[in-house]
Amino acid sequence: MLPFEAVPARVRVLRRYVRDQLTQWGFPALADEVQLAVTELVTNVIKHVGDGAAATLVMEPRNRSLRVEIHDQSHAVPWSVEQECGAECGRGLHLLAGMSADWGTVVTATGKAVWCEFVLGDAGRCLRIQRAAAAVEGYQMAGGSPGRPGIGRLPVLETSATELIADLLHWLTARGGDPDAILERAQMHFEAEAV
Repeated sequence: MLPFEAVPARVRVLRRYVRDQLTQWGFPALADEVQLAVTELVTNVIKHVGDGAAATLVMEPRNRSLRVEIHDQSHAVPWSVEQECGAECGRGLHLLAGMSADWGTVVTATGKAVWCEFVLGDAGRCLRIQRAAAAVEGYQMAGGSPGRPGIGRLPVLETSATELIADLLHWLTARGGDPDAILERAQMHFEAEAV
């Protein structure tokens, strides 16, 4: 969840956040489509709710889909209308409908959420990546590694993952486990599933 002020200058920051988050979750192939969807949804907030309106981006990987929501404080529900050929406005919801698996609007206690969903690839692999992302983010938040949670910078993520693995090996050794055997088994699992 990422609260933001709906102004044109924030769109670039949100697009970068989307790309970083999708890369961290293992869905970099979806980045272009999701970035475009977020751009359209944020632009609608700016145009129809107001420049500078408070809004929130929510991205949630589910079993076989990625749900993207933009929450704002307006109860006015958007609707798609036929546009004349050559019209410069009003095509965003048509574009959203064309590139996402589904989309809609939910009225909330404080306004509304416009959402869209994208189909994900290999669900088993995605689940592993989601669990790993949650573990690394939790580890970062607990102060186990430098960097801010949710930031997809590869060196920070590699450092966090390395520190987390080292701490897990210490934890396992303290309980009488063999860290070399665990690392070997983990490597075999990874190689078997990476095919």
